[in-house]
Amino acid sequence: MAKPAIPAGDNYLANRYHADPMPKPMDKQQFQKAVLDWFQDHGRKDLPWQQQPTPYRVWISEIMLQQTQVNTVIPYYQRFMQRFPDIATLAGAPLDDVLHHWSGLGYYARARNLHRTAHVVMTDHQGKLPGTVDGLCALPGIGRSTAGAILSLAMGQSQPILDGNVKRVLSRCLAIAGWPGQTPVHNELWSWAEHYTPTQQAQAYTQAMMDLGATLCTRSRPQCHACPLVDGCLAHRQGNPSAYPGKAPRKKLPERAVFMLVLTNPDNEILLEKRPATGIWGGLWSLPEGEEAQVLAENWGRKLGQALTVNGTGTPIRHTFSHFHLDISPLYLRVRPEAAAAVMEPGGAVWYKTDLCDQLGLPAPIKRLLGQLANESEGVRP
Repeated sequence: MAKPAIPAGDNYLANRYHADPMPKPMDKQQFQKAVLDWFQDHGRKDLPWQQQPTPYRVWISEIMLQQTQVNTVIPYYQRFMQRFPDIATLAGAPLDDVLHHWSGLGYYARARNLHRTAHVVMTDHQGKLPGTVDGLCALPGIGRSTAGAILSLAMGQSQPILDGNVKRVLSRCLAIAGWPGQTPVHNELWSWAEHYTPTQQAQAYTQAMMDLGATLCTRSRPQCHACPLVDGCLAHRQGNPSAYPGKAPRKKLPERAVFMLVLTNPDNEILLEKRPATGIWGGLWSLPEGEEAQVLAENWGRKLGQALTVNGTGTPIRHTFSHFHLDISPLYLRVRPEAAAAVMEPGGAVWYKTDLCDQLGLPAPIKRLLGQLANESEGVRP
């Protein structure tokens, strides 16, 4: 897989600032020394994936850390590694089990890609992750920055990374204006990431850059007084570090409304339906949904072979995805007791005890809703 096209190395960087009246960027050696010295005294060295940093362990952590804070990831990572200690175990596990252990982290395509990649690695790479950027980028869910992190942190290679933390540090230190999602800005940041990455101590440097962005050069209220790069930071000299990096163009998220069927049987079990393998919450278990309450109830009544007793609707709840708001209105129905014996599990659906919310891979809002139901004395309506 080809790397993104970026300007050519040190010559480009020198020309970029040749006629610029602002102060010059930090010297490469000065930048590297400041980062590495700071990491020696203040960097994080006790994170779970830093212990025995094999390519597999680092890969799992890097995928989990995409769009997710470290403190949130740690317990998920520990449970995941306990259940799937190596790539062979992950490849051999059912996808449902993988999604269950991912439930609550969101962005479930990450979990599906982990499972797919594990199969590819076992089939095509003798059970070992490739040792090159191109080899890793050819696998599902692995991009250039993730590949660089795996090779640097687990294999000691000198490879640049450009995750969200590193983008922020470089954007501020070099006063690179613009949103990193724009191709010219993105390419320039990659050029600087390559420029500053040392050939020696790359593992410590990579972790240090992540730590700087996560602990000091934060999105809001950066702690410039404690930053090892403060003397050479161009944004700090301008007095506006929070102006970098530029923000994505704002857009109003569209809204979508659905009814979700909360159907209980006489044993106070809830009917759950498995979602399609792709799309929102792909492969997870969720409540049956539809845009019209009456149609939803009638359809499931036909599937179950009986009319359903409507028990009311609940207060809508909102769940926000990265690209739209979803307003969920619970529709409460019951299977009639006299017909209970005839009720079977339709294909792709299960009857599920609400007090066993940790047994299946469930989307976070559905898990919360079922958790509320489990706490109710009748297990029907909150």
